[in-house]
Amino acid sequence: MKKKDIKILLVDDEPDILEIVGYNLSQEGYNIVTASNGKEAIAMAKKELPQLIIMDVMMPEMDGIEACENIRKIPELNNIIITFLTARSEDYSQVAGFEAGADDYISKPIKPKLLVSKVKALLRRLKSDENKNPETITVGPIIINREEYKIIKDEIEIVLPRKEFELFYLLASKPGKVFKREEILDKIWGNDVIVGGRTIDVHIRKLREKIGDDYFKTTKGVGYKFEL
Repeated sequence: MKKKDIKILLVDDEPDILEIVGYNLSQEGYNIVTASNGKEAIAMAKKELPQLIIMDVMMPEMDGIEACENIRKIPELNNIIITFLTARSEDYSQVAGFEAGADDYISKPIKPKLLVSKVKALLRRLKSDENKNPETITVGPIIINREEYKIIKDEIEIVLPRKEFELFYLLASKPGKVFKREEILDKIWGNDVIVGGRTIDVHIRKLREKIGDDYFKTTKGVGYKFEL
């Protein structure tokens, strides 16, 4: 996908942030659209279908966490990459962001060149997805459709945010194998995105809630595995 075909939605209630970030990304050749709060972000995402959303957390009318949760409930928007760009860097704020379905969390202030680099790293996932062959695997009562990001368990469809799906697919692709934390971070988030082990814990907890607690085994201090 060419840069001019990549649409990025910027969401922030500060016009200066929209202008500065939008300028730097548009200089890279990306197509930029903007919104000033969570409600506008949802409406704009439905209208524009961007590949990436960069969103602030603290905004009027509807904050970024709630907006992210709502976007993830809309099937045609479920595979959009979402990252928060915010001055709130506390652990609990980051955990809330990942639980809402975010793919990454970037703290303000950030230098324009570093932001552009992080955006390129996030968008490389689009290229990776394009190169993957359509594939459906079956593990016990669960059918995983890699092409459509769809999971069917006992004839019931389960919708997962992008990162949760990718993590589940990785673990379920080799039942019984212990995937070390470092391997999971590399395969799911990549070396260009800095996240901690706690991020994996959050995603595993959400998968346990949605898929079933018995399927996921934690090897303390080492990694995780999927078992039938």
